Amino acid sequence: MDISKLKNQFLEYLEIERGRSVKTIENYERYLRRFFDFSKIKKPADITEEQVRNFRLHLNRQPGIVLGGKVESMKRRTQNYYLIALRAFLKFLRKREVSALSPEKIELAKVSERAPDFITDEELRRLLDAPDNKTLEGKRDRAILELLFSTGLRISELCSLDIDDIDLKREEFSVRGKGEKVRVVFLSKTSKQTLADYLKTRKDLDGAMFVRCGNRVKNKSDLRLSVRTVQRMIKRRAIEAGITKKVTPHVIRHSFATDLLTNGADLRSVQTLLGHANIGTTQIYTHVTDKHLREVHKKFHSD
Repeated sequence: MDISKLKNQFLEYLEIERGRSVKTIENYERYLRRFFDFSKIKKPADITEEQVRNFRLHLNRQPGIVLGGKVESMKRRTQNYYLIALRAFLKFLRKREVSALSPEKIELAKVSERAPDFITDEELRRLLDAPDNKTLEGKRDRAILELLFSTGLRISELCSLDIDDIDLKREEFSVRGKGEKVRVVFLSKTSKQTLADYLKTRKDLDGAMFVRCGNRVKNKSDLRLSVRTVQRMIKRRAIEAGITKKVTPHVIRHSFATDLLTNGADLRSVQTLLGHANIGTTQIYTHVTDKHLREVHKKFHSD
């Protein structure tokens, strides 16, 4: 069968059967297209270990980030994204009993452990207090920030929330995350109060939880905030709070995780609250929250 038809079937499989997001499918399509274009692949049997190796060399020689006038090669983590997509495609072919290279033949490059970005407790408090609570926009932004810190929501999960999704009386609600997996998250007392205050002040009838507001809003039919708008808002509020570090919605998610672990939460519970499929993803937080190691250092290290 033609490789392009199989690729389309694979992308449909990801969307329908695996429940992958539109963004993930777009990325997989781009990664596979680049491999096929480079290798001139026409059918599955054309995929060989040699072609994969040549493609890896090609990626490794592509320019990446420019640092101090020096062009760095494409990061290995980025290169791995292409290999992960190709390996997933080969697994799909094997499931469909289409003869092709074994996915086990593709090994990912070793990469250094990614350290999460953090802000201090004091910086977090300044960020949460940055919005002017006397305006609707300020109430909205404060509610967004408090909700992110209370629940550890991903930015896409937050932006897709509707008013009917959250029952303030129960102080908890379900959210559908990556892979269409549903988990329960919980509202802190402060996030509950800021949400109630924001909703009470709103005058529109839009069903989205977080909406655009102000006189500059032209399209009244769809007021829902986009992911990009929330990202820009958080960046602006961080500047207002005098924070020089890069602050994103994911940084607040990191703060949520480290706050739980620092106060004694077990790793499995934090994994569930974050919606991580693999506990290894959650473990990146442990090296900055281990009170025991801090106490050992303080007790046994000479001044």
